[in-house]
Amino acid sequence: MVERLSRGPASVSELAQPLDMTLSAVVQHLAVLEASGLVRSEKVGRVRTCTIQPDRLQLAEQWIHARRTSWEKRLDRLGDFLAETEPKT
Repeated sequence: MVERLSRGPASVSELAQPLDMTLSAVVQHLAVLEASGLVRSEKVGRVRTCTIQPDRLQLAEQWIHARRTSWEKRLDRLGDFLAETEPKT
């Protein structure tokens, strides 16, 4: 859904069409994306159109990058520790 919305706005039915899930499940997924601020929707008549919020997506990217950096440092320290404690043959 996020990938599709990165190409432009789409209705809920357009988002659901290629997915192997019920419309109800798609709506639940969209509700989570809206609650996180990544997606915004607007209802005009009977059609609900969703759009991605690039600023929020950038914020999520920064958060993920920070976590990745932290884990890489931890894994590097673990690798160093394991290399130091390897039994000599």
